[in-house]
Order: sequence, then C-alpha cells, then structure tokens
Amino acid sequence: MISILKELNYKDTARKFTAHQLLVFFMHAALGQWDGYRSGVVKAKICGLQTVCFSTFSSKASEVPYELFKRLFHLLILRCNRATKRQLHLPNDLLLVDSTTITVGKTRLPWALFHGEHAGIKLHVAFAAATEQPVQVIETIDRYGS
Repeated sequence: MISILKELNYKDTARKFTAHQLLVFFMHAALGQWDGYRSGVVKAKICGLQTVCFSTFSSKASEVPYELFKRLFHLLILRCNRATKRQLHLPNDLLLVDSTTITVGKTRLPWALFHGEHAGIKLHVAFAAATEQPVQVIETIDRYGS
C-alpha cells in the first residue's frame, strides 16, 4: 500500500486517522453492509477500529486518491490465482449475478413506492452459466432508483 501511495504522490500526514485505517474501515463497512459514515462510527468502535467522528471518515475518504483502492483491488484479484482458488476450495461453476429495477404505476405495488407516481422493485438474480438456469432471485424495494 505504501509503494502505491508513493507512486500516486500522496503523502499521508494524518496522525489520527490514516489511509490504512480508512481501508480497514471500508473493508468492515463492505462486509457488514454499513449504511454510511454516521452509522459506521459506532460499528467501527465495535470492530476495534480507532474512534473518530463521521466527518473524519468522510474527509479522509475524499482526500485519499480513489486510484489507491482501485489498484489494491486489482492486486487482490491478481493474487487469487488458480492455486489460491483450489486452496480455498472455491467452486468451479460460473455464477452470474445481476440486478434490474422494475417500475410500475404506484397503484400496482403500493407497498414499494418509488419516485413520485411510480412503484418499483429490484430483482437480484443469480444465474448458473453451466445450466443456463436461475439459481436464486431476491426482490428488494428499490426506493432510491439505484
């Protein structure tokens, strides 16, 4: 991580909350599906991370170059070679995952209100490539249109 930061000409001058701590925070947030920086403050303390206010998380996230996390992710992918996958006993079958939002008039799905006069759900679909069959479909209420 330090070598990538040097390549990006980023000098982490923080004593209280470093880029490394931000990375650990992001990993916990992704695994725990945290709602945001505000809720992350309490959850970070529970996970053993340093206690700081939500604005510190937010400020650091805007300060650290996005390219750092992108390159770290690519390094992780490169290290997940065939030998590593065998050691982890990962399945060989290819599973395709996608989601789509379906919107209708608000009277059709009044429990799933969307933007204004619409209602909507999001379908998350897992599809087995080998059998060309859906494996799992989960619906969620798509309140934000994402």
